[in-house]
Amino acid sequence: MNFHTRKWVKPEDLNPNGTLFGGSLLSWIDEEAAIYAIIQLENQRCVTKYMSEINFVSSAKQGDIIELGMKATNFGRTSITLECEVRNKLTHKTILAIDKIVFVALDKDGNPLPHGKTEITYVKDRLQS
Repeated sequence: MNFHTRKWVKPEDLNPNGTLFGGSLLSWIDEEAAIYAIIQLENQRCVTKYMSEINFVSSAKQGDIIELGMKATNFGRTSITLECEVRNKLTHKTILAIDKIVFVALDKDGNPLPHGKTEITYVKDRLQS
């Protein structure tokens, strides 16, 4: 699991209980997953197709620093499947886990587009051709 993004939990991110609002966290996850899919598939037209059960394990409070981890687990013909974990940066305690997030690559007309990818690649490796 690669943890690329960190967020600082601020007052505007809290729910009435004083903990991180799940809707804010899900928005951050969807954005991070989309960026990951776009980079892996090298296509800016990727959309969220499916998100499996979301398991909130623990909460975060104001001032906590959390990190979002993504890992590609499968490449379909037009899709990529990711796994996600969100954890407290300092304690490494899991806050949330999602087993499956599926993104689909689209062409300019919004139709599924085969991407030809079969494994995770890194930008640094693509530049050394």
